[in-house]
Amino acid sequence: MLVQLQIRDIVLIERLDLAPARGLTVLTGETGAGKSILLDALTLALGGRGDAGLVRSGAAQGQVTAVFDLSDSHPARAALAAHDLSDEGDLILRRVQLADGRTRAFVNDQAVGVQALRAIASSLVEIHGQHDDRALVDPAQHRALLDAFGGLDGEVRGLARLHAAWRSTVQAREAQRKLVERVRAEADYLRHSHAELEELSPQEGEETELAAQRATMMQAEKIAGDLDDVHQAVTGPNSPVPALAAAIRRLERRAGQLPGYVEPAMKAIDDALVLLDEAGTYLEEAIRTAAFDPRDLERAEERLFALRAAARKFETSVEGLPAVAVRFASELAALEGGEEDLVRLQKEAAEAEEAYRTAAGVLSAKRREAAGHLASTVMAELPDLKLERARFYAEITEDTTPGPEGLDRVEFWVQTNPGTRAGPMLKVASGGELARFLLALKVALADRGSAPTLIFDEIDTGVGGAVADAIGARLARLGERVQVLAVTHAPQVAARALSHLLIAKDEVPGEERVATRVTPLEDMFRREEIARMLAGARITDEARAAADRLLSGAA
Repeated sequence: MLVQLQIRDIVLIERLDLAPARGLTVLTGETGAGKSILLDALTLALGGRGDAGLVRSGAAQGQVTAVFDLSDSHPARAALAAHDLSDEGDLILRRVQLADGRTRAFVNDQAVGVQALRAIASSLVEIHGQHDDRALVDPAQHRALLDAFGGLDGEVRGLARLHAAWRSTVQAREAQRKLVERVRAEADYLRHSHAELEELSPQEGEETELAAQRATMMQAEKIAGDLDDVHQAVTGPNSPVPALAAAIRRLERRAGQLPGYVEPAMKAIDDALVLLDEAGTYLEEAIRTAAFDPRDLERAEERLFALRAAARKFETSVEGLPAVAVRFASELAALEGGEEDLVRLQKEAAEAEEAYRTAAGVLSAKRREAAGHLASTVMAELPDLKLERARFYAEITEDTTPGPEGLDRVEFWVQTNPGTRAGPMLKVASGGELARFLLALKVALADRGSAPTLIFDEIDTGVGGAVADAIGARLARLGERVQVLAVTHAPQVAARALSHLLIAKDEVPGEERVATRVTPLEDMFRREEIARMLAGARITDEARAAADRLLSGAA
């Protein structure tokens, strides 16, 4: 329930702190005193549309804080968890309205978006009035309200699980069907491609290894040519060895004549011949080492070409070819076993659909039974509300699209007079009638599917004393189960309240402006306000006596 409402600088309210009580609380006062401002302020805190016009003249910003005391199982706590917000103790909603039109929202002192604020607040307060276009008149909510009235929430949750299981099997079946159709259409291609890759037998890392071998062999080919040229220069026909050997023989014949000059030269040439011989040996060894079969290079190049051509064909990399081969093999296997899997999934989907539709049929029957009980309960309230010739229906039609909540579309219909056409409540009932229908419906639903705080905004407008008294009695009954705040001009309603708040507009001392104030009324002050509501501007003793009778009759 709402335990505290703080309003700062909103329209005519400079500073206001309210602590609404349990049960029925009425808000009364002269027209224009500011009763609607309280509702506008609370609506702002609940995520309603912001407006720069809400900020009190001369203030930079306005602020509204609403504090709620909730049970641990209240749906708002699940909404807090869904938005990763702290959930300790009371729930505090705060909205700041800036004078430039911008707003800021906070939940438990954590900044949030307005959509998150609205989602969290949606289950906290219901506001009903003659021209209310939300809450009970929203057909999208009627099925859930009927389920709550009939105690069918458990069946709905079970049906939602069956629907999810059905949709899951249908999705699996459709995925398998598409796979089988695709594989069947590509069977020849798959078989040919799989055979081609099996024959090619690509190996992981093969491209890198072949490229390295190819680069080595191509380099070796160039080196071998240079080695052979050098070897020919050292040992071939143009080798300097024969000439050097002949030079040594000539020097040997002259060695005796000039030994000191010839012998060093002979030794140097002889050393050169030895080194040339060693060089030839080394070159021959190097040639043998660098030698390779040109066919190996050709085979490596052909293999690389084949691998890269396959990669282009199958739109992958050479490294990805083994994975493609595995995929082709699995798809061929799927072709072989896919038909059996498809038959199995078709059977599972049919069984899941049958289970869903059976449960949905049972739920539909229970909904129709609950709809009859709801209609009887609501219509039992109508005579005292001067709608004794009206009828209320929970119209149930089959939904064209099976959903988690079943096969039913539910909408609340009314017939205001015999012989008139029944239709949706919002379209058929007038403003005053709609307010009374909503009240009767809310009484029927008070402890099932209701927010913990209900606000009724002048739903007694334009009704006579007997109807106003009936409205007050039903608001009081609602107050026994939930917190009810009612803005009213009917003294019969005010007399039924457990708490009475007077809304008044007073001059601000020393300033040329007015401000709205709220005063709790008790005892004689409350009797005086009810007498004013009965008599108007001039309160008479007769009005006070009538107020006493109303208060004593309501006690």
